[in-house]
Amino acid sequence: MSEQSTINYSSRGTGSGIKRIALFGSTGSIGTQALDVIRANPNLFSVEILTAQSNDELLIKQALEFQPNMVVIGDDKRYLKVKEALKNEPIKVFAGEQSLEEVAAMDNYDMMLAAIVGFAGLKPTLKAVETGKLIALANKETLVVAGDIVMQKAVEKRVAVIPVDSEHSAIFQCLVGETRNRIEKVVLTASGGPFLGKKPNFLVNVKRDHALQHPNWNMGAKITIDSATLMNKGLEMIEAKWLFNLKPEQVQVVVHPQSIIHSMVQFEDGSIKAQMGLPDMKLPIQYALAFPQRIVNKFPRYDFRKPGQLTFEEPDTKTFRNLVLATDALYKGGNTPCVLNAANEIAVYAFLRNRIGFLDMTDLIERTIQHVPYIEKPTLEEYFESDAEARNFAASLIKL
Repeated sequence: MSEQSTINYSSRGTGSGIKRIALFGSTGSIGTQALDVIRANPNLFSVEILTAQSNDELLIKQALEFQPNMVVIGDDKRYLKVKEALKNEPIKVFAGEQSLEEVAAMDNYDMMLAAIVGFAGLKPTLKAVETGKLIALANKETLVVAGDIVMQKAVEKRVAVIPVDSEHSAIFQCLVGETRNRIEKVVLTASGGPFLGKKPNFLVNVKRDHALQHPNWNMGAKITIDSATLMNKGLEMIEAKWLFNLKPEQVQVVVHPQSIIHSMVQFEDGSIKAQMGLPDMKLPIQYALAFPQRIVNKFPRYDFRKPGQLTFEEPDTKTFRNLVLATDALYKGGNTPCVLNAANEIAVYAFLRNRIGFLDMTDLIERTIQHVPYIEKPTLEEYFESDAEARNFAASLIKL
């Protein structure tokens, strides 16, 4: 494999002026919206790699349309179906977790859009960083689990990590041109999810279908549940620490039900910059893919002439204790955020299958954090071990 050269922000990668994209997690919410952006801008982007875990039918459809160099299906059992469907196409087909890492290390693309949901996105993203690839990061768990290792490696390899999450994209946009100005704090905005204002006596009876009805955003199931519990905002706090080299006390959360202000940065002179727009993930996706350029689109615009209010309030941490657990993990550091994330993934998985109740998720996460031994400065291997131990313990708490 040829040695990778450092890719700067403005790299287009090919002489034709087209940036070659490796889309890891192409069948999820972020992945499908990213392909909408790429489809609308064929003169700017091409698709070199598509990966999916188990949605073989959509992966096949995407491959036939975008004609990538290669595809990877994470579930080995679905390999033959994908291989057969693409046998007449000039597309290489691979399968399995190891293939994701090997493909991430290849030199036929310029930017990885890291959109695999959960802990599974860590290894391929880290491999892309190690080989000098530009990263558009939609997988917050990569930095929640091992942010110290990933960002240190990015610094060593001079790799730009451009956030795709709307909140972190907002902060990133607010910081453009502010390199020499010190941040006092960042303010992450939260919609409050579908249960804003509700109390435990209501939440105890909540079922999956109700929790999946987000008022503002169209997201995948896992992230939508995280939003309903406010865990999503807690994970974003931890991610922000690593992305922007912040201290825990510099990261604040405020509830903003309208989701028009996506986040804010307050500088040491007291000035506040905010990034605003309608809640549409295609905008931060497009911004990350095209950075540093802003490219024209037909997305809906926010109209200040229409009557409406932008309101803010403190999050209800007595009811939504996941935010407290995540904040504690942010301050404690070490392997605690890794354990928090692993337990949360098991909890959400169980809730989506009606195995545990809405409020039970928080109890399960808290007990798991208390059970797994704390490691102050984990190695990458110790992060993987902590993740596995947390998942096993959390799963053992779920009644069959």
